[in-house]
Amino acid sequence: MLKKRTSGILLHLTSLPGNHGIGDLGPGAYRFLDFLSASGQSCWQFLPTGPTSTAFDNSPYMCRSVFAGNPLLINLDMLVNDKYLSDKDLKDGLAFSEYAVEYEKVTTFKKAALNKAFSSFIKTGPSSDFEMFCRKHKNWLDDYALFMSFRKMFDSKPWYEWPDYAARRNSKALSRFSVQHADKILYYKFVQFVFFSQWQKVYDYAHAKNIYLIGDIPIYVALDSADVWTNQELFKIDPQTLEPLQVAGVPPDYFSETGQRWGNPVYKWKTDNGKINQRLYDWWLARFRLIFSMMDMVKIDHFRGFEAFWEIPAQEKTAIKGKWVKGPGKSFFTSIKAKLKELPIIAEDLGVITPPVEKIRDQLGFPGMRVLQFAFESDEKNPYLPHNFEQRNTLVYTGTHDNNTTLGWFMGDKLSESTRDRIRKYLNSYDDSRISWEFTRLAMSSIAALAIIPLQDILGFGEDCQMNRPGTQSGNWRWRCAPRFLNEDVEQRLLDMTVIYNRLP
Repeated sequence: MLKKRTSGILLHLTSLPGNHGIGDLGPGAYRFLDFLSASGQSCWQFLPTGPTSTAFDNSPYMCRSVFAGNPLLINLDMLVNDKYLSDKDLKDGLAFSEYAVEYEKVTTFKKAALNKAFSSFIKTGPSSDFEMFCRKHKNWLDDYALFMSFRKMFDSKPWYEWPDYAARRNSKALSRFSVQHADKILYYKFVQFVFFSQWQKVYDYAHAKNIYLIGDIPIYVALDSADVWTNQELFKIDPQTLEPLQVAGVPPDYFSETGQRWGNPVYKWKTDNGKINQRLYDWWLARFRLIFSMMDMVKIDHFRGFEAFWEIPAQEKTAIKGKWVKGPGKSFFTSIKAKLKELPIIAEDLGVITPPVEKIRDQLGFPGMRVLQFAFESDEKNPYLPHNFEQRNTLVYTGTHDNNTTLGWFMGDKLSESTRDRIRKYLNSYDDSRISWEFTRLAMSSIAALAIIPLQDILGFGEDCQMNRPGTQSGNWRWRCAPRFLNEDVEQRLLDMTVIYNRLP
């Protein structure tokens, strides 16, 4: 899939510089694409772009819908240009941090602005573009707008605590609600129309700059989502309580004595009579079809779950009493590929990966991932060490969004001094302040076809700029890059290294 040596940067959209407290699809995104182009990069990778929730600390991996876009990513200045807002609407004296997303403040501000924009939209009436958008995305948009309208009506309670007529999707009741609350439903469709309109412009600009966009698909979906509410029969859910019978996670390992209990409902890959659940395959097909219209490549988070997944009884508080259950395997991707022709998928194959998982990955031709921060705490056979890379059809990272920054990791107390010494010898570099840059060089010089570097490592930032701390429940997903850091000096240094290691577009 990766035909040429290239490189790119990992930076979630929320981390971009911008005027209203959070990175978005406005001028900050265009300036970052200019920065990527000027520094010789070919790819921009980011995290999932769905609607986040304060219930999950605004994690992009626990969205209200895997089809919808996050309203917080809508640029408000562009709504002024589109005559939905006035300059006055955006000048209320609010001051936002350049360095962190203050989600509560940002959400309140953007919701108010989007409501004003919707009022203008109602006055002018739906355009032909809006009508076309609604027809094109009808397979998920109607249910998403209905779901969000119900959530508002029922004080943000999860769908399985709604009155039966709504929770169990009584068709007559849903039709009656749709008529009675047409404006509420129209609001959510309008917001999605704006998101996808702005997205398309960014996507087109990226292609004009020869930059490929790399998205992210979490294998599982949040229980309290439009996806589960709309497709209850696709998940292992108790038909009486509407709560999960089995949930997802990973078993106990070196890192955790009790494993990880994620809590997402697991899929019913087989019907009750043991046959392929074609409705679930069709749902995944629609999911792939949409994201491939938005991105050029997609990383599947927890790829190993397609070969076998750890299933935990929902009543268990930890992951200890789970069991491995066979997933759909290679045949799932073969059936999807028959419909889509191409599957530009990156397999997130980190952690303990079995030979059957590697076999599926390689048979399908999906590139896997190598993370340099995982390379030095075991023996010389460690597969993450660049001299042990076995194939070029690989992505190499200094770290991911779940890792500390390279400087924070290297200087932190979790790394032994003997490991630090080993790293210095391997790099032949004894200036610890340059560790982020030396790791970037190590990634760039490897045989991996694509090197992806988190922006924090390009800039040499420390632990306070870590995007996510796995196992913690709050304070994540907030880091932002102030505009002054994306300057010509950084551009030139990155360009020089990209040229040296033959990774220009």
